[in-house]
Amino acid sequence: MPQSTPARAPLLQGIQSPADLRRLPRSDLRALADELRTFVLHSVAKTGGHLSSNLGTVELTVALHYVFDTPKDRIVWDVGHQTYPHKILTGRRERMATLRQLGGLSGFPQRTESEFDTFGTAHSSTSISAALGMAMAAKIKGDERYSVAVIGDGALTAGMAFEALNNAGVEDCKLLVILNDNEMSISPPVGALNRYLAQLMSGQFYAKAKSMGKSVLKGAPTLFELAKRFEEHAKGLVVPATLFEQFGFNYIGPIDGHDLESLIPTLENIRHLTGPQFLHVVTKKGQGYAQAEADPVAYHGPGKFDPAVGLQKPTGVAPPTFTQVFGQWLCDTAAQDARLVAITPAMREGSGLVEFEKRFPNRYFDVGIAEQHAVTFAAGLATEGLKPVVAIYSTFLQRAYDQLIHDVAIQNLPVVFALDRAGLVGADGATHAGAYDIAFLRCIPHMAIACPADESECRQLLSTAFAQNHPVAVRYPRGSGAGVATRPGLEGLPYGKGEIRRQGQGIAILAFGTLLQSALVAAEALDATVVNMRWAKPLDVDLLLEVAKTHACIVTVEDGARMGGAGSAVMEALQQAHVTAPVLQLGLPDVFIEHGDPVKLMALQGLDAAGIEASIRAHFGL
Repeated sequence: MPQSTPARAPLLQGIQSPADLRRLPRSDLRALADELRTFVLHSVAKTGGHLSSNLGTVELTVALHYVFDTPKDRIVWDVGHQTYPHKILTGRRERMATLRQLGGLSGFPQRTESEFDTFGTAHSSTSISAALGMAMAAKIKGDERYSVAVIGDGALTAGMAFEALNNAGVEDCKLLVILNDNEMSISPPVGALNRYLAQLMSGQFYAKAKSMGKSVLKGAPTLFELAKRFEEHAKGLVVPATLFEQFGFNYIGPIDGHDLESLIPTLENIRHLTGPQFLHVVTKKGQGYAQAEADPVAYHGPGKFDPAVGLQKPTGVAPPTFTQVFGQWLCDTAAQDARLVAITPAMREGSGLVEFEKRFPNRYFDVGIAEQHAVTFAAGLATEGLKPVVAIYSTFLQRAYDQLIHDVAIQNLPVVFALDRAGLVGADGATHAGAYDIAFLRCIPHMAIACPADESECRQLLSTAFAQNHPVAVRYPRGSGAGVATRPGLEGLPYGKGEIRRQGQGIAILAFGTLLQSALVAAEALDATVVNMRWAKPLDVDLLLEVAKTHACIVTVEDGARMGGAGSAVMEALQQAHVTAPVLQLGLPDVFIEHGDPVKLMALQGLDAAGIEASIRAHFGL
């Protein structure tokens, strides 16, 4: 459904593209930013999505599109969850009501969605590398255009960002890196003097004077060194000490990221500079909405809500999510075993570690957005006799694949990987789907993969994994499952063993993970046997061969990629045992599945109960 712009937003209503924005007098931009912020707030309240980060980038977005000639000039948004104002100003305002819904706007930049989305993002710390590539391409092709990377202070904790800075600092190209700083303990600079100094330091007079002074004095080393020291000390009076100039960037800032009268002249000055530029802006998450300013974490990715009221605590008792089950297990196990340490790459809330940090602060490590470091750090802890648990989303573990193999698996270290968000996650789309973990993990020697069918099995299989002396991954989806109550103890389940959950005839459905529930429903209509396999590796080969002998055909069901997944493991095992049996593999196809309601997405892939039944009937001619 198209979303109309409120009548009280006359300026925003006239913006169909940044070209319209650039025709406005500068005096109108403050009012436009206010209208844009209100529109973002009410849009997200209707659809759900990221809020705090988008409220914090309103003025920066307006300034960038006002100063730069987009899309000729390229803007790359790191992560991209802060791009709702960007989408609204680039012709997608009326489609905001479809945000993160099936067939609607993505919550992140997508090259297929708009020419203004110059680079697809969703995982952090990629923007500087991509923008540098664009800037160097422009130089090679002789194109006069700027490339801008907008990166948050959290994303700047990742090694990839510093690798890009290291590369960019020696290149002579039109590259601007903007640090959107909304977390660091830096007092926001305010006032006319600071505004003047920021503009002065970004102006050509300062740049030319600095360059000329070095050129003139270079023949006299003593004078040159004196001038250099004076320059460094003088700059220290107006900007915080920074390492970015050591990378080869011209550092400018910090400036108030909500002050258009500071942002626009500074960006205009930067446009005329050559070589890598670094602009430090200070913003506030949730800016302009008191509730989000007070609790930006709660408003990071809210569902639907009434902006006049704000988020309300849910009434009643909701069943625990898999994330909550993991968090409780982690605390219970840590209380029993002093060797347990927990590691997260900047996902404390999302991975369920808030309570653990409170109770066991000395055994809790948030390493920042640094998945590679998180895994090797865990390996180091494990070599000293500790038992690390790495709480990480399935999609983010992909970023540490080399460390997983070389630093953990080859050394056969007892690290538990708690893989949250396995399978399809819904509104966040392909970039966040945990579709590949079974396929990329099961080919690694020493690695085991547990696939709990419900909340109770999740707790038990975590205990089983923790008891092993080699790496084990336990994968579980976002949200709640079948609602099976967990047991208070820490007893595990048999390692590498499954169970028959329904005895039927003719067809045996082998379910891996939470799709067991859909398989059981489908089996009732087919009178099929259902096996809860529990482990994708090691596979319960004895149970598999027993079922293969007593059934005419086998069906495997998983919420991961079919290619190389658990179904492939079943076929490999049957072939190795010289057992010939017709096998139907059901899972995610060889395509990237976009955003939408997860229930609808699973149905579209034929992985709900009706779809499983229909696929079996069609394949075997029933």
